[in-house]
Amino acid sequence: MTTETARLEIKNLMRRFGSRTVVDNVSLRILPGQVTCLLGPSGCGKSTTLRMIAGIEVPDSGEIWVDGRMVCNGASTTAPENRSIGLMFQDFALFPHLTVEQNVVFGLTGPVAAQRQRALELLDRVGLRRHLKSYPHALSGGEQQRVALARALAPQPRILLMDEPFSGLDNRLRDGIRDETLSLLKEEDTAVLLVTHEPEEAMRMADEIALMRDGRIIQSGAPYNLFTAPYDKQAMSFFSDINVIESQVNGSLAETPFGQFLSPGLPDGTQVDIVVRPQHVKIDFDRNGKGPEPTAVDGVAACGVVERARFIGRESLIEFLMTESDTVLRATVPNVFMPSVGQRLWLTVPRKRCFVFPKQA
Repeated sequence: MTTETARLEIKNLMRRFGSRTVVDNVSLRILPGQVTCLLGPSGCGKSTTLRMIAGIEVPDSGEIWVDGRMVCNGASTTAPENRSIGLMFQDFALFPHLTVEQNVVFGLTGPVAAQRQRALELLDRVGLRRHLKSYPHALSGGEQQRVALARALAPQPRILLMDEPFSGLDNRLRDGIRDETLSLLKEEDTAVLLVTHEPEEAMRMADEIALMRDGRIIQSGAPYNLFTAPYDKQAMSFFSDINVIESQVNGSLAETPFGQFLSPGLPDGTQVDIVVRPQHVKIDFDRNGKGPEPTAVDGVAACGVVERARFIGRESLIEFLMTESDTVLRATVPNVFMPSVGQRLWLTVPRKRCFVFPKQA
């Protein structure tokens, strides 16, 4: 059984600026037609990694391979224009003095008729053929983004690097433009590395996410796996809001208002955070003022006093002060649910939706 050759592979990439290590031993493998998102907060090394792959930055060590051919290592490097790598940046970088058609054919070689045909084909696919003779200033932000995409794909690069390409777009346009972009990239069978700091964008576009922190990739895999099996509390909070219940391990168990949680492998005395997302906090109410009976699935019910309730569009967000501790928990409920401030309600948390992490320093 043969393993498919990666369109892009980077091995143990390192980059330092003075005494600071910005990219620390980063490795990635992207197949043809695959979209990988390099996700992380600002300053974690995402864009520097992208620039090294493009050939704009030179790594201190490590290797970069394109279609099984090494284009960079510690001893030699291939010029950016010879790597068959396309670039698409946040500001689109369209030439203001060139028409849409001229922007798309810029950098193409060969017969002029073939260049024009390629431009017309791509502009058709992004719905902008009618703007062939327009200049960038006459286009909307979304239209400029689609011209930049057509220009990046015109030379038929084997790999496309995208650095926060949608961040300048209006929220109402962004989802549609992202979906159109993804469809076109799949049709071209291009391997894509997309840099973003927005988890929602990574979840929407990526076949695989590489979560980056402090210059290193701490976890990678399919979006579902990163969301449902986070590496640690910080990784979990990067993808969504979280509730944190503090506890301490005693006999492989951590005691909470919601009952005991298993903490296997952690020695007695270990301080832990039990983490659950607001959408997984279940609200129950009994007219007699008694909580529901304990279950193996949801554990023990705990009483919370409503501190604030807000309707935020598709759901309601309720904040509770737990009566057995000073912990504040948030719960989200679909549609409109607006309990009164001071109202006492019973809460449970499904065991399978909770994570136990050793407390981070």
